[in-house]
Amino acid sequence: MAQAWKCAGLRWAADGPVLRWVGGRRRVLARGKRVAFGVAEGGVRTCVGARGNACPVRAGVPARSTGARCEECARLDRAHSVAADTMADDPRPYRVYLAWFGPGLVKVGITAYERGSARLLEQGAVCFSWLGCGPLMAARRTEELLRAALGVPDRIPYTHKRAVRAALPGSQEERTAEIAGLHARAVALGGWPEALTPEPFRGVDHAGVFGIAGAERGPVAVAEVAELVAGGAIGGELVAAAGPDLHLATERGVVVLDTRLMTGWELLAAEGEPCAVPLRELKGAAGVQDGLF
Repeated sequence: MAQAWKCAGLRWAADGPVLRWVGGRRRVLARGKRVAFGVAEGGVRTCVGARGNACPVRAGVPARSTGARCEECARLDRAHSVAADTMADDPRPYRVYLAWFGPGLVKVGITAYERGSARLLEQGAVCFSWLGCGPLMAARRTEELLRAALGVPDRIPYTHKRAVRAALPGSQEERTAEIAGLHARAVALGGWPEALTPEPFRGVDHAGVFGIAGAERGPVAVAEVAELVAGGAIGGELVAAAGPDLHLATERGVVVLDTRLMTGWELLAAEGEPCAVPLRELKGAAGVQDGLF
């Protein structure tokens, strides 16, 4: 029987997107290379646990869940996250940023200084700019101030990010224009915490890194994977990658695979199997049925 591996998720590193596997194995993903895998017949998706600990009951989780955690493990994982505001004594410096994912899709957020732009790459931010740097709670207060004053959210669903990737502006200047304007409005506001040091606008563009705009752009995606299923398989040439999403050129066109759907499954190596997982047509795409291939 072929060896099965459990995916530990996708991370972005200096050399690009990296698929990680339980046990420490990793694979750097390069555009133009084939990515393919299948789910064993009779396979079941199980909870990935919390904070590096296995789920004590190996609970089953829904195939369409991007968290791959049971209710209890999800609660434990969030309770020890920065987002839960339970780490007020964290001594590390944090940065506040504005991130742009497409026209009208801008968010404000924070990330640990030591992580650099990794958090922005993992979210699929097409471009971004830093706003300031300081202690965690000062960064959090600034985030809340700007969210209210600028009318921008602190999170955007991945489905919205995917929907606009096919129609991004062609130049970096056009892509960064919206956050440039918001940055100017932000620095003009009063009430910033004294402990937070403002940073000048510097638009960083990831479109070329992702392969979704300009000369690096690959074919437009027509569908997204809705879920993995036992006995299913998917494979294709990697033509783009943004955040957790891989854009794979399959026999049915370019399909977006959210790698968060891979966690919790026992996965097998695949070769030339056809795309055999449920797909959802992306907005504006045509000719793709919702069903098993």
